[in-house]
Amino acid sequence: MEWSPDQLVYWHWWILAGLLLLVELLASGFFFLWLAAAAGGVGVLALIAPGLGWQMQVILFSVLSVASIVLFRRYQRSHPQQSDQPSLNRRGEQYVGRRFTLDRPITNGVGELRVDDSTWRISGPDLPVGAGVLVVGVDGVILKVEPRAD
Repeated sequence: MEWSPDQLVYWHWWILAGLLLLVELLASGFFFLWLAAAAGGVGVLALIAPGLGWQMQVILFSVLSVASIVLFRRYQRSHPQQSDQPSLNRRGEQYVGRRFTLDRPITNGVGELRVDDSTWRISGPDLPVGAGVLVVGVDGVILKVEPRAD
């Protein structure tokens, strides 16, 4: 006996949902989760209405997949995830508020500053070597500094 799309029933969709959940476990990113939810939803609809043709089931799966992904992305944009370390991958922002001593002068508003194991371009008022500075902001890869008041 050969299988045909006309034999598509609810448990086929549930198996697909389970396989998509397994794929989601292996490749995170909340993409396959929503496809699995759509497949599970079509499985429930196929159980409730067993007379649904395979074409309608595939269309429902497509519509539910796109709708679930779009709704999740919209929700994610309107409710951004809060982090306990918001500047973790923004290295320059980690230096805002830190105090340093210049080992090279700031000339014409531009200079360089040795910070830990790297050298950063800095912008601020002209200052001599040995002056204390406070990092007050970041503009791309340039640290903005002001003279320290100590």
